[in-house]
Amino acid sequence: MSLDLQGIGMTSPRTRKRMAARLAEQGISNEEVLTVMRTTPRHVFMDEALASRAYEDTALPIGFNQTISQPYIVAKMTELLLAAGRPGKVLEIGTGCGYQTAILAQLADHVYSVERILALQKKAKDILWDLKLKNVHYLYGDGHSGWADYAPYDGILVAAAAPEVPEALLQQLAIGGVMVIPVGENGGPQTLQRITRTAHNYKFEHLEPVSFVPFLPGKD
Repeated sequence: MSLDLQGIGMTSPRTRKRMAARLAEQGISNEEVLTVMRTTPRHVFMDEALASRAYEDTALPIGFNQTISQPYIVAKMTELLLAAGRPGKVLEIGTGCGYQTAILAQLADHVYSVERILALQKKAKDILWDLKLKNVHYLYGDGHSGWADYAPYDGILVAAAAPEVPEALLQQLAIGGVMVIPVGENGGPQTLQRITRTAHNYKFEHLEPVSFVPFLPGKD
């Protein structure tokens, strides 16, 4: 696969720089997150017809009734996950097009990414390989089960809204680890939550309203 990593016009580095400046204005303060958001070519993760809109602050369709999250949400969830420092192992539920995966892969030692739609996973793997992000491990499966083989994880990021937090994911979070997950019903109110595991319990923080595709079971 040959990717236009530089971009021109509405996909140019200058456009990415403006996007990063906007994220800072929206409250993203982690400089590492801002740098990675500025340097990662979001346009290569979507169809060419939508590439000119890649750096708008909006979610866009990627097929299979899925979306690429808006840049602010990607940056916000990543910043929340990194609040305690660089994580060694991150579990990502929902590889999708691979954009969030690419951001995480540059800020964590290892990313273990689970996707239930095989065609999306294959496309994401090709793009991430072309971007030379070699610290990502992939599983085709149901995200509700997590990926127990490599648990516990310092961070868990879930890119779909669940009615409640899956117990398996709570169990796979390391002590001191952080999970960032949208919680709520499809079509109803959803809230971004940060969950920190302590030695004896879990601390739940309800942060801000969000809108995500539903966290579906099974595989396609």
